[in-house]
Amino acid sequence: MPSEGLRRLPPGELVLRARGGDEAAWAALTERYSPMLWAIARAYGLSRVDAADVVQLTWLRLVEHIGALRRPARVGTWLAVTARREAARCLRERRGRFDDQPLEVLPDPAVFDAVLAGRERLRAVMEAIGALPDLCRQMLRLLALSPTYAEISAALDIPIGSIGPARARCLASLRKRLEEAG
Repeated sequence: MPSEGLRRLPPGELVLRARGGDEAAWAALTERYSPMLWAIARAYGLSRVDAADVVQLTWLRLVEHIGALRRPARVGTWLAVTARREAARCLRERRGRFDDQPLEVLPDPAVFDAVLAGRERLRAVMEAIGALPDLCRQMLRLLALSPTYAEISAALDIPIGSIGPARARCLASLRKRLEEAG
């Protein structure tokens, strides 16, 4: 079980640590991405046993290729693509064994790519927000809930007139952190 600190590390950092043999980093990676791999395998209509094989083979492929990943921060995308390829391969093999079964409709890979990209963007935004000063984190969370400036003023104990400028500074800081993260 990875420590809470490792769970919060960005994917690229976990990959670099796993490359170096850090077992806790591997545990954090598997904890973070295994549910996604299972969802991909099951979306292909695979049995639980075949889906388990796909998930295990996907992790094996990462072990085999972790040193060659050019963009460690995109490990989630790499895993998703690999899982889709393994699931498709499994289906082809199964069709060869059971030729009389009807061909299943495969999920659209673009859907998985869009979901994964959205999740990666959300994770990056949440990590960037988490790195902001406390006032900015609180203000951005409140603004996301759409309260009035009067409610924000009362909640944060700041003058209403300072909310707009503080909001602008917080958003600029968030934008800068996201640009730096890529």
